[in-house]
Amino acid sequence: EVQLVESGGGLVQAGGSLRLSCEASGFTFGVYAIGWFRQAPGKEREGVSCITGSGGTTAYADSVKGRFTISSDNAKNTVYLQMDSLKPEDTAVYYCAAGSFSRRAEDFGAWGQGTQVIVSS
Repeated sequence: EVQLVESGGGLVQAGGSLRLSCEASGFTFGVYAIGWFRQAPGKEREGVSCITGSGGTTAYADSVKGRFTISSDNAKNTVYLQMDSLKPEDTAVYYCAAGSFSRRAEDFGAWGQGTQVIVSS
């Protein structure tokens, strides 16, 4: 069974940092790309960042470019999202997902349960 478990969310002040983790199991890590998405109340789910199975290629939404960094540790079956210089508009539930290298939700078939990030001003 494919399973993705996010952790690392929380409450942080604007300008602060958080590191989200996505631990994967139930499939050969590295076969699929891993994407990070977020959804704020009343808004559509947004593709934040994505990394290929090999870890060699990454992509970011313009809204987070230069502030967020995605990385993977194949030995730990884990993908990370380092979030720096956080802004109140980054507040959302963050999800990781496994699928094809993309920032479109429809390209991902397996999803985690999400972790809440709240950035206070």
